[in-house]
Amino acid sequence: MQENTGKTAAEKIFDAHRVDNPAGDMVVLGLDAVFCHEITTPVAINDLIARGKDRVFDPSCIMAVIDHVTPAKDSKTAMQGKIMRDWARRHHIEHFFDIGRNGVCHALFPEKGFVRPGYTIIMGDSHTCTHGAFGAFAAGVGTTDLEVGILNGVCAFRYPRSIKIEITGELPDGVFAKDVILHIIGQIGVNGATDCVIEFAGPVVAAMSMEARMTLCNMAVEAGATCGICYPDMTTVEYLWPFIRTEYDSRQAALENYRRWQPDKDAVYQQVLQFDVTDLPPQITYGYKPDKVCPVSEMQGTAVDQIYIGSCTNGRIEDLRVAARVLSGQRINDSVRGIVSPATPEIYQKALDEGIIKTFMDAGFCVANPTCGACLGMSCGVIAEGEVCASTTNRNFYGRMGKGGMVHLMSPATAAATALAGHIANSDLYRK
Repeated sequence: MQENTGKTAAEKIFDAHRVDNPAGDMVVLGLDAVFCHEITTPVAINDLIARGKDRVFDPSCIMAVIDHVTPAKDSKTAMQGKIMRDWARRHHIEHFFDIGRNGVCHALFPEKGFVRPGYTIIMGDSHTCTHGAFGAFAAGVGTTDLEVGILNGVCAFRYPRSIKIEITGELPDGVFAKDVILHIIGQIGVNGATDCVIEFAGPVVAAMSMEARMTLCNMAVEAGATCGICYPDMTTVEYLWPFIRTEYDSRQAALENYRRWQPDKDAVYQQVLQFDVTDLPPQITYGYKPDKVCPVSEMQGTAVDQIYIGSCTNGRIEDLRVAARVLSGQRINDSVRGIVSPATPEIYQKALDEGIIKTFMDAGFCVANPTCGACLGMSCGVIAEGEVCASTTNRNFYGRMGKGGMVHLMSPATAAATALAGHIANSDLYRK
């Protein structure tokens, strides 16, 4: 642990939440929130019941959603939803989001204002790192840690080792946060940040919207990181202002408070990396690991069967706007099928109000309800053996979106351009 030098952002959060130091560099942290969904939490719930410990440490700090298979597709997934509903009612969990109010967890929970700079958050989901975009430490955990978190509001982690990634230059038109993070993962590899926290810094990150920062942090785990963190600034304050306006006299006051979670100038990092993105072209994956990345131009013309736009990575309104701009007034190629899933009901409503849903439908897309289903091959967009999906999701493991299928990860702009072409196409169409 760094005792005599400046602190990284993660170290500051750990030091402020430490409740015990049982051995070596293991630290028990007090948790500000435990997020839950119906795939991993029912296992924890059933085990707690079996052990006579069916309790929650603080129902106001637990947020739960049914998002992976919704509406249920079969009896098994219906039972998973029932277990969540019964548990939420039994423990008076106010922030429970069922059908009609539910959305992809990592888009829904920030949208509801459940994340703050400096927070500690766990969830039984590997992309919990998304919430680091707000300057929080947020990590995916296994069932045992989730149970302890639900029961006692604590979780043990190794004291963080941090990698600072400075993103410099100026993003070219038609190149997005998804391209940046794919490029970074392609350079450092899927093990490049194992058991570390990545702090994303530099002028490109500072200029990013909160939605873009969430895309960046969402895929930190694909490089092995426990969490990705962006430093809280006025962009963070503006996003959170509807939820914190009664807590502060002004936005500036909120910013001054949140700045305490920025790293010290003399913080010590395990590694500092710099990426100049000025000449970065749109990126795409070509294999079965997220670090198999190349420029889209190198995959141009590759046949695809399905285009999917959605997920916790790229199902937000900003993503839908970008894709709609590419699709506007055109039809997708007859050789492919397109699916779009707005990540939350609020995003869906905005897309309706802005005419984006009509653009997608006019282009020939199927518009699905908010759900994680297709991303992990569970519902609403599973591909068949031998099929290829051009996807805005975050994982391209073998069979991820369906047994025997291939997934190419890309930005919403590239996905939309691919839908129009009927094969992988460069998002240069975005610049039209």
